[in-house]
Order: sequence, then C-alpha cells, then structure tokens
Amino acid sequence: MANQTAPRREPKQSAQPELLAARRVLQYEIDGLSALSGSLDQRFSAALDILAAATGRVIITGMGKNSHIGAKIAATMASTGTAAFFVHPAEASHGDLGMVARGDVLLALSNSGETSELADIVAYSRRFSVPLIAITGRENSTLARNADVALILPSAAEACPMGLAPTTSTTMTLALGDALSIGLLERKGFSAHDFSLLHPGGRLGRMLIKVADIMHKADEVPLIGEDARMPDVLVLMTAKSFGVAGILDSQARLVGIITDGDLRRHMGPELLKLSAREVMTSQPRTIRPDALAAEALGLMAGKITSLFVVQDQRPIGILHIHDCLRAGIA
Repeated sequence: MANQTAPRREPKQSAQPELLAARRVLQYEIDGLSALSGSLDQRFSAALDILAAATGRVIITGMGKNSHIGAKIAATMASTGTAAFFVHPAEASHGDLGMVARGDVLLALSNSGETSELADIVAYSRRFSVPLIAITGRENSTLARNADVALILPSAAEACPMGLAPTTSTTMTLALGDALSIGLLERKGFSAHDFSLLHPGGRLGRMLIKVADIMHKADEVPLIGEDARMPDVLVLMTAKSFGVAGILDSQARLVGIITDGDLRRHMGPELLKLSAREVMTSQPRTIRPDALAAEALGLMAGKITSLFVVQDQRPIGILHIHDCLRAGIA
C-alpha cells in the first residue's frame, strides 16, 4: 500500500481581520483614555473635595450601560474605603429615593446628559441639597448644568463601527470612576491593612494577612537565656515543637537561635556541657509583626522553617512556615 500523508491544514485567513478589528477597538479606547487624562482639570479636584467631605455615602446612578459601569464604580469605592452603592434611576423613581439621605453625595453618569430616567433622582438631589457630581460627555447638557461639579468626557469616537454602541465613552467613564476611587483612597491614607479588613476572603485577603495575625505568642514562644545549659535548651526545644530556641541576653533581647542544624554541628560528648551562647547562631533572621505574612514566607524560602517575630529587638512571637500554608499563603 502506498504511503499516504494527511492533507496540510492552511491557517485560517479570517483570523487576521478579526485581530485587526480588535486592535482597532483597543486603539480607539486608548485614544479616548489619553484624551481623558489630558482633559482633567480643577473640576476633578473639586469633585474629590465634595466626595471626601461627605458624611454619608456616595450614591452612584446611571441608566443602560452606565448602570453596569456605575455598579462597578460603587464596588471599587466600597472596597477602597469609601462607603458607596448603586441606585438604579428607574427604581429610584419608585421608592428607592429613600436610600438617598442628607450627607450623601450623588454621582450621576450619562454620556448625553439628557437621560430622562435620571430626572427624578437629580431633582431630588437639588431639592434636598444633596451634592451632585456628573460624569457626562456634554458640557451644556441638563445634567451638567444642574450638577455642583460636572466632569466632562472629551470628544472621542466610539469603537463601534456604526458609532452607536457605547464603548469608548463607557471605558472613559469607568476609568474616571477608578481615578476618583483611588484619589479618595490616597486622600484618606487608606492602607493595605485597611484593604485586608474589607477583603477577608479570597486570594487578596490571604495575601494581606499580617505576621501578627497568625504568629504564636506568649508561652508558645521557645525562649531561653544565653547562660542556660544545653540540657535545658533541649528540653525547651522538645516541649515547644518548633525545632528552634530563641536565645536572650540579660535585657531580653534576641541575640541568637539554636536550631536542629546547630545541634548537629555541635554533636559530641561535650554538647551537654556547653551553654546556649556557645552553640547558638548569632544575628538570626527575624520579621516584624506588622509585615505581611507573604513577606515572611519569602524569607523562609529554603532551609528556614521558623522566624522569630521581633519588635524593638525583643521577640514577641514566632511564625512557622506551616502557619503561612494553613492561612493559604503560597
């Protein structure tokens, strides 16, 4: 039988126009974001002033595609220390206006600035002196004219080839919401610790766990004086089960450690006659209690399985590599 070879498969040529279209869409949006960055002025700072001064919540509203953008902006603000939530303008007209109270700030999204469904919630904000910030594409629109501060999106072509589907405009709105969120975060001095309190679940929460949150404390920490005899050190190491002992000077400062490796290096008939000072390894690697547990795990990579947690040269805890793994830090 003659040898037969499988027919050669030619690459699909149709993929190339699709890639070109995708790159065209992204370029439109990149251009829009670049224009937005260049257009920012004192109105952005004025909007931050209003948001930072709020004693209540930030209420975000928008219709159509902007309802999804608004919900995301609210979620970003909430996760970065600014109490915020989204109210749908149609629902607001049917009872949800009760969610808006004095002390709140209203952030309204509308590219045209003429979205009819926003009329009731905008009028409510004016009646009850709720500060109104607008993000819109038209400076002379009804929404912009009624806002305390109007952030105007620069003119930019939509990526949709028909210029109908909101694409570039919604990307700019979302990015401007992110800019407001991070601006507020920086003004408030929102820290990684604050972030971890709002993200206790998931990978973000795990990666922001601090050493102090999972370290062993008090009587669990294997500590002994530098003049202690090695039989006492061995008893301590066995009882505490960390495979290490922290060695203290007369001022209760950590001056060394004794590990299983140190014991092997000094193994011999004279070991039990030695003091802790004679066996210990000086200047051990340590970690701060306010350091992230992920940093501690990085320091332990290799042969180290335990780190003493030190504050002002004095040990206040001990962290084992298994503590990091149990906390889901890897």
